[in-house]
Amino acid sequence: MTKAVVEKVLCYVVREGRLLVFRHTDFSYEQVGIQVPGGSVRAGEAPVDAALREAREETGLPGFRVVRKLGEVEYDITPLRFEIQYRHVFQLELIGSAPERWASQEDHDGNQAPTRFECFWIPLKDAHVLQAGQGALVARLHS
Repeated sequence: MTKAVVEKVLCYVVREGRLLVFRHTDFSYEQVGIQVPGGSVRAGEAPVDAALREAREETGLPGFRVVRKLGEVEYDITPLRFEIQYRHVFQLELIGSAPERWASQEDHDGNQAPTRFECFWIPLKDAHVLQAGQGALVARLHS
């Protein structure tokens, strides 16, 4: 059986030496860990546009700006799903303010129940805790 290749984006939103992350409030850390905003690139959508959209959808914050594209990585997410994710990784800047910790939710265009998140900031030096290889390009933030 051939694994599907899925195009994804990851967003490293950095402010004052800290990285914006979230956890799913309906699942345990053991199930889903700590993540950065990201998700699927829609058909016909440019990866940079997907990054900005996903950051807004998952955090509930309205304004982001792309600082730079950090690179691309492949990640085999098996056994969770039988797929290889081709990930475009972007550094984003938040335009405006954000609290230290807040609740958010992604509504999925009304097609399913909302996904609930708790968003918060962690020191960049702690980014090794990101799940499923999401921290693969964090070191590039220092270059």
